[in-house]
Amino acid sequence: MVTVYDSRQKRAAERHPEKAHRPDTPRPERPAWLRVKLADGPVIAETRAIVREHRLNTVCEEAGCPNLSECWSERHATMMIMGDTCTRACAFCNVRTGIPGALDPNEPASVASAVAKLGLRHVVITSVDRDDLDDGGARHFVETVRAIRSAAPGTSVEILTPDFLRKEGALETVMAEPPDVFNHNLETVPSLYLRVRPGARYFHSLRLLQRAKELDPNVFTKSGIMLGLGESRDEVLQVMDDLRSANVDFLTIGQYLQPTPKHHPIARFATPEEFESYRSIGLSKGFLLVASSPLTRSSHHADADFARLKAAREGGRAGT
Repeated sequence: MVTVYDSRQKRAAERHPEKAHRPDTPRPERPAWLRVKLADGPVIAETRAIVREHRLNTVCEEAGCPNLSECWSERHATMMIMGDTCTRACAFCNVRTGIPGALDPNEPASVASAVAKLGLRHVVITSVDRDDLDDGGARHFVETVRAIRSAAPGTSVEILTPDFLRKEGALETVMAEPPDVFNHNLETVPSLYLRVRPGARYFHSLRLLQRAKELDPNVFTKSGIMLGLGESRDEVLQVMDDLRSANVDFLTIGQYLQPTPKHHPIARFATPEEFESYRSIGLSKGFLLVASSPLTRSSHHADADFARLKAAREGGRAGT
């Protein structure tokens, strides 16, 4: 008898031990509008080399982003700080889960050096959830933002943070060194939180965004959701209204893509026409900018979107 060992299954089990015993859900074939050709080239190789040189993690790689080739070919990489292991186990996410290691005190300087070498005009800094830390990693965000502003003073900074659930004062710590854009994703509609985002609370995340704007009205606030998890159209529209009530400026909407058969199944693929409809509706509700397409991701085109946000605030309504 020959035993066939599939190393991919072993790696998936090690990466997501909490999902290892779940039944597989077949992943449906992607429609034509979601097929992306992977590319390589000297700029992508240079971006990869800079990331490796500084021993950094990127959400582009860890989350399996379909836009990696496009973004890295423009020297845009979204840095993921505080390690590669998350204390949460969201059903949609491909980032490794488990017990994280200690924070690297040199990481802020390493991120800043990489940002300077890449010559970025705008950078997005995100992180894993660090429920093990007393402040959820808030001070580490601040140190990273300060290091970037010292090494690359011309670079605007966007942070995509965890929810800092039960970490009193964490958001206030972050906003004491205000980023140019404060981003926190709701990810999905309230009715799906227990299945899709069980460690989070919808109204806490909503209040986080509202409070960030209250702490510094000049900071752009941003959030994103995914379609295809099982939400209804009415629920999406309600989320839009909730975000506008929290004075959120920018909404991103993209298609959920199931990372492995162990992750939350894809309920459906929304069409490009549906995404365009949501974009129009979002603008009519008062968002300064709405990015809505099957391949939209939180940090996709973040550089150009930041310029459009500023123009929209100044009265140009660039989002239209």
